Formats: sequence, C-alpha cells, structure tokens
Amino acid sequence: MRKMSFFNNFRDSLKLVPIAVVAFALSLTSCEEKVEEFDAPSITLSSTSALNVAGNDVTTKLTIASPGGAKSLIILKNGVPSETVPFNKEKTVEYDFTYTVEALPVGTKVNFTFQAADQQDKLSSVIVFDVTVTSKPIVEVSGDITTTVNWTKDKIYRLNGFVRVQNNGRLNIAAGTVIIGDRESKGTLIVQMGGKIYAEGTKDEPIVFTSERPVGFREPGDWGGLVLCGKAPNNTTTGQAELEGGYGAFHGGTDPDDNSGVLRYVRLEYAGVPINPNEEINTLTMGSVGKGTVIEYIQASYGLDDSFEWFGGTVDGKYLIAFKGLDDDFDVDLGYSGRVQFGLGVRSPMGADQSGSNGFEVDNNGSGTSATPFTSGVFANITILGPKNNRETPVSLQFQHAAQLRRNSRISIYNSVMTGYPEGIFIDDAAAGSGQAFLDDHLQLRNVYLAGVDNWGGNGYGSAGTVFSAAPANGLQHPNLPRGIRLKAHANFPGGIAAMTTKFETASYNNRYFDKYQDMGIDPSAFLLGEPKFTPNAGSVLLNTALWTNTPKADSFFQQVAFVGAFGTTDWTADWTEWNCHIIEYL
Repeated sequence: MRKMSFFNNFRDSLKLVPIAVVAFALSLTSCEEKVEEFDAPSITLSSTSALNVAGNDVTTKLTIASPGGAKSLIILKNGVPSETVPFNKEKTVEYDFTYTVEALPVGTKVNFTFQAADQQDKLSSVIVFDVTVTSKPIVEVSGDITTTVNWTKDKIYRLNGFVRVQNNGRLNIAAGTVIIGDRESKGTLIVQMGGKIYAEGTKDEPIVFTSERPVGFREPGDWGGLVLCGKAPNNTTTGQAELEGGYGAFHGGTDPDDNSGVLRYVRLEYAGVPINPNEEINTLTMGSVGKGTVIEYIQASYGLDDSFEWFGGTVDGKYLIAFKGLDDDFDVDLGYSGRVQFGLGVRSPMGADQSGSNGFEVDNNGSGTSATPFTSGVFANITILGPKNNRETPVSLQFQHAAQLRRNSRISIYNSVMTGYPEGIFIDDAAAGSGQAFLDDHLQLRNVYLAGVDNWGGNGYGSAGTVFSAAPANGLQHPNLPRGIRLKAHANFPGGIAAMTTKFETASYNNRYFDKYQDMGIDPSAFLLGEPKFTPNAGSVLLNTALWTNTPKADSFFQQVAFVGAFGTTDWTADWTEWNCHIIEYL
C-alpha cells in the first residue's frame, strides 16, 4: 500500500510540472511586456545637396532624434559602407558631416546615405545627401548686400533664401558669371529701393541665372527669380506698395528717372517659385522701376509664372525674350508707362497656367479703376508665337489670347505680329474702360498683323476647314472657335464689337489679318526647340511694311525700322541665347 501511495504521489507531482513551467513562462512574458518601447530614430539634414569644386569641403548638419537613445550613425558612400559613428544613448544629437570633394570629372554625383540606430537597434529612414562636382567653387550667398560687392565668373554663386541688395548697396556681376538659386530655401535676388545691380554680360559671355539641379531634373520654379524695386510712380493708392506674395519687396515713389542699375545680356531660367498659393515670383519682376535703369537683351526661359511683369514704373526695354514660360509672356499692370521695342514670346503647347495664359496681359490695376498714371506703356516690334504651330498640335485649354487688354488699360502696340493663340486680341472689360479707351485712341493698335493656323478656324483668323464639335473626334482642337479680335460685350459700350472692329480695321491703322502665319513668311521652325529660325523668310511681307507715320506715341526711343515684328533680316538672338537650356551643364 505504501508503494502504491509513493508511486501515486510521484505521479501526481509529475502532473504539476507543466503547470509550473507554464507559470514560469508567463512570468517571463510578463517581464518582457514591461520593456518600454520607443519610436524609431529620425534624421533631418540642414542641406540635402551640395556642389563644389574638387579639393573644397562641403558640409551638412545632421540632427538625430532618438527617443530610445542613439546608438550609432551608419554612413554609406555610393551604396558602400563608409563609416559608423558611435553615440552614447543621447536622445538628441547633432553631427556635422564634412566631405572633401575628390578629383572627379565635373558633373559627377557622390551620394551619401545616413541611417541612425537606437539602443534597441531600431533604424531610422535613410536620408540622402548628394554632392555634385563642379568646375568652379561655389560661393554661398544669403542675407543683405549693403556695400559694393563683386561677383566674378571664376566662381558660381548660390542664392540662399531672399538675398537683398539694400538701399545704397551695389552688386556688380561680371560677364560670364553663373548664379544658381537654392531650391529648398527659394533662393531669390531682390534689388530693393535704392539698391543697384550692374549685371553687364556680353554677347559672347552672357550672365546666367539658373537652376541648381542637374540636367534632366530642372523644372520651372526651381528658384525664386530676379526682382527689381524702384522709386518711379505707380497707381496704387499709397504710391508705395509691396509686390504680391508679401516677401518684403516694396516699390514706388515720385522719381520717373530712378536708376536701379543695368541688366544686359542676361539669361534667367527655371524661376518662379511659389510664395503663396497662386502667388509666384515672376522670372523678371519690375516694381516701379525708373527709366534710368537699362534693360536690354534678356531671355526669360521656363518660368513658373510670368516671364516679364511690370508693376508701374517707367523703365524702358529692348530685346526681351519670353521663352516657354507658364503664365503670361508680358504682364503689364499698376500704371506702367515705359517703352519696349523688339520683344519675342514663344510658348510650349502644354505649358499653360490654371489662371489662363496669354502673350500680353494688361491691366490698369486689379480693379480696373481710373487710378493714374494709367497703364499706358508703348510696345513696338513684338512677335508673339502661341502654342499652336499646326492644326494637329494639341494645346492646353488654358491658353487664351495673344493679347488680353483689360481693366481700363491704355497700352499701345505698334508694328507687331501675333499668331498661334486661340484668339488674337481680346479687349476684355466688364465696363467701358479699355474698349472706350480704344475708341478714344488712348489704347492704340496700329500695324498689328494677326495670323491664324492653317486649316484651324476660319472666321478671318485661320484658314477655313476645321470641323468643330463639343468633343472633337481627334481630340486635338481647341474647343473655342479662333478669332482674330474680340470685345467682351457689355451694355455700357456703345456700338459693341461692330464699333471696335470698324475701328481696328480702319485703313490708316494698317492692321491686317492672315489665314496662316506662313502667309506672313514666318518659318515653322520658330515654334520648335533646337535651332529656331525667327527671321522672316525671303519675300516675307513682314520685312518692309512697317509704318511709323500713324504711331503718335512712338517717340525718339524707337528705332524706325522697316520690318513688322521683332525681326528683320538680322537675328539679334544669335550667340547669347540658349534654346536648349535643359541639356546644358552649367556647373
């Protein structure tokens, strides 16, 4: 009996073993559950890219946040382990990374990747720092310029944030100098009232403001743009105003002869960074700039907003190119009363802004009031080439007019050519402002040649043949019937479109319609990338039909050339322009 009892007790004790094991395991699990969990580390960089010449140092500051305590930083160079930096359980740590650029071919990119680990071996996301080998040293520029500063062509200058040439400051930029804008900080150059810029390039060595990004990655809005602020009059209620976007660019005064310096042989590419929604900096913004300033031979390319915009002022300009910008080529506002001769606007078929894109967009002010001075600039020898170079070319539906003249403006356009837009000239007023100004000869259109596109439209602006419908079968036509000239109808305008058309077609004004631009002798290559031909073909009607006897506002500033449009037999764009900046390696 005892034996039986012994074995029974032994058996019962064995039954208890699994229960004890389970209890022990549960106790271990309970301990593990008490281990505190932390979020994975994170890394931010003071700069995600750098450019410099071989032998120079580039740096970026890493800020590592590690709730679980930092253990290490793992650095890879071009995907290969380079260094592991140990840490001592810091919750936050800053680390300065420095790389001496190696003697590699110009344009070579060196990629560094950073990843942080914490005490629980949790890893951060991988952060990349790109270094590009350049042909010249990079000079980082920020803050205010208050004295005389010289930029030379043996260096490349990078704009960080809003760089301001302040009152009494002077910036001299030598011919052949390259300036880039930092994308992250919206690098922008602003010449404030009283400041001066002397950017005097040459035909052989233009000055170039462009994107910092490499070939294949550049796009409109990569940097801010160039802003000039002067002390000439505008028609704002206070006389002094801040440019749209609210970035501290004030302009306006009483001196029509104010001098902001010289821009000559300058290219501006990929500018127009957004400051606020629908408020981008233009490629070249001129706020109340005075006629003491020289603006000549300027190419504005691939801008995110307007290529050129005048907010008041009296400054003159010659040889201006608006090339494939997104919004308007020449935007005129707030009482601009200067003079411009020889201007070219060229558009890309799908490159239009949601607000509607035009060759000219002209307002007296945003409300169309009769504030003085009126917007009354005089433009002569302008060629506007819209997005549509043939019937089969699909274009953005946001394209509107070769010239939209509105809001009580009183601009004058002489000896100029417009083609390739859904509509030619649109005098757009909900009240009698610009329409009445046209009838009263305050707004003058003289010797303006309007041409359509072959087999697209008819109606006096484009040869007939296009079949329109709500949804064109081939999907290539613009839904609006092209028209050469149009007036927005309203009750206050006596005579409406009939009076306006009669005025425009007055024989002495010499305004003319052409079915297609080829009839004027414009070469189709003018619309294309590569090597466009802008001079009219031999025998062109444009070469010798300009009139100056019917242009009363064309004073001695204007050269009384024989040709209509921007070009005669000489191509003034030769040598200093660049039509293929998307493939040019500037660094």
